[in-house]
Amino acid sequence: MNIFKKSATLAMIVMVCSLNAQNHTDAKTEKRIANLIKQMTLEEKVSLLHGNSKFYVSGIKRLGIPEFALSDGPHGVRAEMNLHNWKYAGWTTDSATCFPPGTSLAASWNPDLSFQRGEVLGEEARFRKKDILLGPGVNIIRSPLCGRNFEYMSEDPYLISALTIPYIKGLQSKDVAASVKHYLANNQEENRTTIDVSMSERALREIYLPAFKAAIVDAGSYTVMGAYNKFRGEWCTENNYISRTILRNEFGFKGIYMTDWNACHSTVKAAMAGLDLEMGTENKDYKDWYFADPLIKAVKNNDVPMAIVDEKVGNMLRIMFKLKMIDGKNRTIGSMNTSEHQQAAYQSAAEAIVLLQNQNNTLPLNFSALKSVAVIGDNATRKHAAGGLSSEIKALYEITPLEAITKKFGSTVKINFAQGYTKQSAFKENSNVGQTVKSGTDWKLIDKAVETASISDAAIIFCGLNHDFDTESADKIDMSLPYGQLELIQAVAKVNPKTIVVLIAGSPVELAGVVNRVPSIVWAGYGGMEAGNAIADVLSGKVNPSGKLPFTIPVSLQQSPAHALGNFPGRNLKVNYEEDILVGYRWFDTKNIMPQFAFGHGLSYTQFSITNFKADKNTVVATDKIEVTFTIQNTGTSFGGEVAQLYVSDPVASVLRPKKELKAFKKVFLNPGESKIISMPLNVSDFAFFDEKVNNWRVEPGEFILSIGNASDNILEKLSIIVK
Repeated sequence: MNIFKKSATLAMIVMVCSLNAQNHTDAKTEKRIANLIKQMTLEEKVSLLHGNSKFYVSGIKRLGIPEFALSDGPHGVRAEMNLHNWKYAGWTTDSATCFPPGTSLAASWNPDLSFQRGEVLGEEARFRKKDILLGPGVNIIRSPLCGRNFEYMSEDPYLISALTIPYIKGLQSKDVAASVKHYLANNQEENRTTIDVSMSERALREIYLPAFKAAIVDAGSYTVMGAYNKFRGEWCTENNYISRTILRNEFGFKGIYMTDWNACHSTVKAAMAGLDLEMGTENKDYKDWYFADPLIKAVKNNDVPMAIVDEKVGNMLRIMFKLKMIDGKNRTIGSMNTSEHQQAAYQSAAEAIVLLQNQNNTLPLNFSALKSVAVIGDNATRKHAAGGLSSEIKALYEITPLEAITKKFGSTVKINFAQGYTKQSAFKENSNVGQTVKSGTDWKLIDKAVETASISDAAIIFCGLNHDFDTESADKIDMSLPYGQLELIQAVAKVNPKTIVVLIAGSPVELAGVVNRVPSIVWAGYGGMEAGNAIADVLSGKVNPSGKLPFTIPVSLQQSPAHALGNFPGRNLKVNYEEDILVGYRWFDTKNIMPQFAFGHGLSYTQFSITNFKADKNTVVATDKIEVTFTIQNTGTSFGGEVAQLYVSDPVASVLRPKKELKAFKKVFLNPGESKIISMPLNVSDFAFFDEKVNNWRVEPGEFILSIGNASDNILEKLSIIVK
């Protein structure tokens, strides 16, 4: 079936109808679950609550309960692993479609693409007979240095939520469970298995919790993965406050709360706190795991009530029924590496590309008018899909920028390649030592690149990072461009005024030495298997860039709030989020600090206007809804997409509030001269802050300012709303 013949909107309607029908059978299903539990021995119950290998959980054959199959895969289904070690199984049939990772998904600002990605991942996971796909990652980008920023999406909880909901719905519509991760406050990789995170209740509620709430309450995520770290003194997997009070009681979560691999630390405490499934300890004797024989012993000793075990088994079975695993009727069969899947990967990569700077309209390049182009840099030829540890993908193919440019334009334009710099680091898991062992600037390569650029009509430098820096298990040591790339850029720009810098990275890098030396800068992120094609099409103008930054790029690391206040990565295995709610652009706006490039920034090859910003009511109460409208017009000469961003401000408040906060956005594609009237619904309750005095959300009466623009630092119109 071609899953893209119908619109994402229609697909979501169909899926919601299916879920509604499923809800009608809940009572019947719960009876079946209770009946199955009655038939199980204690040993059989416990066998469902821990892994029996790296990525599988035992079934109970006599009761028709199948094995659970899990897989890594936030942006592609990971290659098959051996059952009992971390080596790959060596299959020849497990190559997959590789999408751009989290920050690139967020850079598209397009929920339809997120839903489409979920569908594709679901189809490929089902083809591989997987039941749970471990993703998406929705942790906040708190620091530019976090190694896993590339997997996460944004510094803004609303943007993450808006993309997480369709991702999960698309995935689960294909009978594959999402596992939203890492719950909670996994915002650094340094000491990730031991760090104790403290934050205010307000920061928790306003910044770090909303994406998880959206994933569970709005998207209905079937599973949640607990983080490695401690939260307020207790491991996340045995923290009663976040597991019972919030996850189960407040959010009404009835799915599977599982560990990250080797993230369980106790039997009784974790069991009582609500953990359901233990995965991935390094102990090869599975019977010795906390939720194996020790749990059986705890029940027999009356340390854990049988009702608690039954609750966990019920959660496991409930998800099996939702995934149609037990009856097996009408379950999605799936498909792998179809042309539709590859087109979806291309579209995701193309819409994620952000045009940061374009002086003198240097881009797009008119390749038909060029005789020669210098392509420079290690990232012009490096493939990235297989890096990053748990998010690494065995891609069916991966197109590099040099390959794409050569194939598309090499028959008429002389493509002159120069290495420029080489990868001099050697990544070592759980250590950033590989990032520090660098021999620095290779002037022989730079001299050759300068020579190549001097005889070329234009120069494109592909620089940035790789997965020695953007990776699980290690944080970056700084924001600098490694391997002498800054010296390379500066030297090439001196001999070729038409020098374009293309950044391939998943987290902010320092660009202060770049912006004044080259006319054009493109943020390409990690583009997945179609990265090269997407980049070439943007550079040539076949595709008009429509991406927007999902994070702030500071001028220097010390501008970033966690570093300005000296609390990253913490001391003595403790870290306090002293910046509180002022994360990302909230900090820069409120403190009047000008970053290098602001959150939401992204240019186009055409121009847009946003006018006639209005609200259907100007005086409201806290329970009201507002509909705002505006006219967006393409005032330029080419087809393109713009992201209208709506921010809300509370200028006079009893507590410190950010200068503005993102509350809605809409990506709109328009032909030259075309205009559309866009409406955005808002709940006045979304204007609230979390009042720690009453432990609840509160909308204070008074004036609120609604602002519409195309970046957090480019507000075009404002209007006033009075809350009584």
